[in-house]
Amino acid sequence: MSHPAPVLERGRLVGALAAMLRLSMPACAAVEYRLVGTAAALLHGVDLPAADADILVRERAGVDAFAAALSACQCLAPPTWLPEARQYYASYLVEGVEVEFSTVEVASEADHVETYGRGPWEHYAELPCGPYLVPTVALELRLITELGRGRADRSAPIIRCLRQRGCDAALVRRGLDGMGLPADRQAEVLAQLGLA
Repeated sequence: MSHPAPVLERGRLVGALAAMLRLSMPACAAVEYRLVGTAAALLHGVDLPAADADILVRERAGVDAFAAALSACQCLAPPTWLPEARQYYASYLVEGVEVEFSTVEVASEADHVETYGRGPWEHYAELPCGPYLVPTVALELRLITELGRGRADRSAPIIRCLRQRGCDAALVRRGLDGMGLPADRQAEVLAQLGLA
C-alpha cells in the first residue's frame, strides 16, 4: 500500500506527526496508539532511513477516528480490512509524509513483539514531537524486529544507540529467545549491547 516517498529526516517526521496530532486532537485523545517502525527509531534519535510514519492502533475504531480527523488531508487508502495481513488499515498524506494507521490483529501474550501482543502497549516512551508527546514503541522492540528480519544495516545503529543509553536487558533477552535467533547470534548481539 506504500507510495514512493522521499527519505524522511527527523525534522520532517516531527513536523508531520505534530501536524497529524494538531488535526486529530482532542477528537482522538482517547485512542490508544503507538508510533512503530523505522520512524519510531528515528524519533528515538537513531539515524535510519524512514519513508513513512507507521501508527499502530489498538482498535479499529481508533483507525476510523484518525481517518475522520484527517479528512482534510489527502487520503491514500481509506480504512480497509486487509485479511491476509490481519490489519485494519488507512493511510493519509500529512505535510507531504505518508502516515499509516493500522491494527495488527494477532492473538498473543508475548511482550517482546513490536506490533502485537502486550509489547507495544507495555514497552514504550512518550517522546516530544513539537508541542505533543508521542507514545513511541521501545527501541528494544524495534531492535528485535530488525534482528528478526536479518537487517543488519538497521539493527547495527540501534544496537549502538542502546549500548550508549542502556537498555532493558531482560526484554532484549526474551525477544532474542522468542524469535528463535541462533545461540551464537544471540551471544553476539548481547556482547554488542555490552550485556554479555
